[in-house]
Amino acid sequence: MSETPKRIVLTGVSRGLGRALVDRFIDEGHTVFGAARSAEAIHLLRSQYGAPHGFVVLDVTDDAQVGRWANDVLAAAGPPDLLLNNAGMINANAPLWQVPANEFSQVIDTNIKGVANVIRHFVPAMVEHGSGVIVNFSSGWGRTVAPNVAPYCATKWAMEGLSRALAEELPEGLAAVPLDPGIINTDMLASAFGDDSGKFPDAETWSKIAAAYLLQLGPADNGEPRAVPKPS
Repeated sequence: MSETPKRIVLTGVSRGLGRALVDRFIDEGHTVFGAARSAEAIHLLRSQYGAPHGFVVLDVTDDAQVGRWANDVLAAAGPPDLLLNNAGMINANAPLWQVPANEFSQVIDTNIKGVANVIRHFVPAMVEHGSGVIVNFSSGWGRTVAPNVAPYCATKWAMEGLSRALAEELPEGLAAVPLDPGIINTDMLASAFGDDSGKFPDAETWSKIAAAYLLQLGPADNGEPRAVPKPS
């Protein structure tokens, strides 16, 4: 258990990196408030982890839903020490001109607008409190590119710029960090890499390093692109 338990707000907790981080943070004595669209996943999390933790069914693209969630969390626990914008989606592999308009919009709305919605409703309380770290999950494809995932690349490049601009706006004592989590064997990776995704570490293995890395981020990291160290 960490010497100082933290209040952690985390989106995208239903599977993959988010789900693995929930277990890791709670095992280490921190309080987690998580959200995801899957009602089934949230039911399972609530069954496994009761108060003081909290999990809600939430679509981050719905600003009103995010606002109600933030109000509830802030009223119950105060501003988070660590705000992790992890929720995201990827387009089905295809050249950009073949990606349907609605699919393109879903990727943009989730990966960019969803992050902005969470920031809009949680960060004012963090600013008032004078501390806290906002981590916006980027990707290796937010710093390089690949064919057939142009919409996803666009959103992750956006996370780099959004995070670094936000860092310029935050008062002393806070930090905004764009984070490359690394290449992890998740459902999202499998959609792009196919069977080759099995060559990479799974989310549970990754979380053992990632949780500790995230917890040590602080004001000195404000505006700095960071990456989770690779599992050995």
